[in-house]
Amino acid sequence: MNRFTSIRIGDTAELTHVITERDVEKFVELTGDDNKIHVDSDYAGKTSFKNRVVHGMLGASFISTVIGTKLPGDGALWFAQNLEFLMPVRIGDEITIRAEVTKKTERDNILELKTDIVNQHKQIVTTGTAKVKVIEQEAASKPEAQPKREKVALVIGATGGMGKAIALQLAKDGFDVAVHYSANEKAARKIQESITAMGRKSKIFKADITNEQQITSLVESVVRGFDTISVLVNCASAKIPNIKFASLDWKDMLVHWDITIKGAFLIAKALLPVFELQHYGKIIHITTQYTESTPPPELAAYITAKSALNGFTKALAVEFAPKGITVNMISPGMTETGLIGDVPEKARLVAAARAPMRRLANPEDIAAVASFLASDKADYITGETIRVNGGQVML
Repeated sequence: MNRFTSIRIGDTAELTHVITERDVEKFVELTGDDNKIHVDSDYAGKTSFKNRVVHGMLGASFISTVIGTKLPGDGALWFAQNLEFLMPVRIGDEITIRAEVTKKTERDNILELKTDIVNQHKQIVTTGTAKVKVIEQEAASKPEAQPKREKVALVIGATGGMGKAIALQLAKDGFDVAVHYSANEKAARKIQESITAMGRKSKIFKADITNEQQITSLVESVVRGFDTISVLVNCASAKIPNIKFASLDWKDMLVHWDITIKGAFLIAKALLPVFELQHYGKIIHITTQYTESTPPPELAAYITAKSALNGFTKALAVEFAPKGITVNMISPGMTETGLIGDVPEKARLVAAARAPMRRLANPEDIAAVASFLASDKADYITGETIRVNGGQVML
C-alpha cells in the first residue's frame, strides 16, 4: 500500500481495458440493468445513438479499480465521486482510465483525484472528481526491548517437602535460588549443595517470617547476594494438627494466622518495593484445596488462615498488576510431605480414592506448576488459583 505521506500532488495512475460483449452481459447479470439501449441492437438502432451504448457506470467502475489497486491502492476508502458522461462508449472501444492527485488533506488522510476516461481516439468520454480516504494499516506493535531478566527465586520454607521440590525445580529451570529456612540448617545446606551442583548460584538464609525486622533483613540480604529477586514462592506452613473446636484456643488460631497471613504480609511489604523498582516480579503462594471443597473436620485454624491467604493474594494481584507484578496461588490436594506425617493411613487412602487420578499429589507435582507460574509463559496470569489435586476439585 502507498503510504499517504509518500503520495504527492500530481501523481497519476491509469489502466486500459477493451469493452467486450461479455462485459455488458456480466454487468446486466450483476445489476439487473437491462435497459434496451444497452442490450438490444434493434432498439438502439432506432434512437439517435444508432447503436448500443455501454452502461456509463460500467466504464466508471474501472475508476474503482485504479483507486483500489494503484492510486492510492490497498487501504483506499472511496467515499465521494462526481461524474459527467460526455460521450457514449461502444462495445469494442478501448478505454483508458486515469487518476491524478489534485489535493491532499493531511489531517484526515484524504486525497482528491481528477478522474478521466478516454477512448482510443483520445476523446474524454467521462470526467469527474473522486475523494478517497487512505486507511493506513496499523503497525504491528513491537514490544519494547526488554532487558534480560535476572532469574532469582526466593523460596520461603524451602526445607519442607514442597519447598525443596520447588527450589530444585526452579534451579533446573535456570534460576539462582535463595533457600530460606527457619530451623533446619542442615537440610537447607543440602538443598544449596544440590543447586550448586546444577551450576546455579544458591545461598541459604535463616529468618522467622513472623518477625518484621528479620524479614526486612532477609530481603535485603538476598538482594545484596543476588543483585535482585524476580520470583517469590511462599511455602511456609505451620503444622496441621486435628483439633476439635471445643478444644481450640485462640492461640491455636494465631499460630496459623501468624505463619500464613502475617508472614505473607511482612514478606510482601519488604519485597514489593524491590519488584516495583524493576517493574517486574512474581509472587506464588501455596494454599489448599480445602478452601474450595468440603474439608476434613477439626482443621478450623488451618482452613481459616488459608482462606484469608486467598483473599490477600487476590487483593495484591489487583493492586500490583499495573506494575508488572503477578500474584498467584497453587492449591494442592493432600500431598505426600512431612506435614501429613500424622494423618492416619486410612485417611490417606480415602483421600487418594476420592481423587479421579487415584493417588495423592507428590511434591514434584506442585513444583511443576510453580515452574510454570515462575516462567515468562505465565506473565499474563494473576490473581489465579491453579489446582493440583488429581481432579478432586473442578471449578
